Amino acid sequence: MKNMITTTLVIAVMASCQMNSHNKTDQSSTLNTKIMEKQEKQKIEVLLSEYEKSLNTSDAKLAQSLYTKDGIFMPTEAPSGIGSEGILKSYEYVFSQIQLNIKFFIEEIQVEGDMAFAVTSSKGTTLIRATGDTIPEANRELFVFEKVNGEWKIARYMFNKTEPKG
Repeated sequence: MKNMITTTLVIAVMASCQMNSHNKTDQSSTLNTKIMEKQEKQKIEVLLSEYEKSLNTSDAKLAQSLYTKDGIFMPTEAPSGIGSEGILKSYEYVFSQIQLNIKFFIEEIQVEGDMAFAVTSSKGTTLIRATGDTIPEANRELFVFEKVNGEWKIARYMFNKTEPKG
């Protein structure tokens, strides 16, 4: 009987140690996943900051460089820019019409493997080049990102106005 109790206790202790080991592995794996996800979100935040810079400096080539080669830019009240050359032409047209002075506010970033999306809003002003008028600017945006050769790029971008034109 004593051997049976001893054997049962040894098995219980071994099982407990094995469960603790699995729990620590699961916790470690979850922690690593969260750290990696946070790092990927930070990389996307840097990309969004560069994109904001391209808008505020009217830098069409910088904007173009932030997209995938088959990316799509879908501006309000203008044709979509499709592919690298189409994106460049769209931004050149937009920047010939207006000068933006905006700030992005990130509301959500979700990462799943080599794809991600962000929901943002932006606020600031727009200088209408034709008239010289400066009007309030406010939008909500949806970005879809793709990781290309280890680097996040904009795959799709669409926005719409959240306030009526001034």
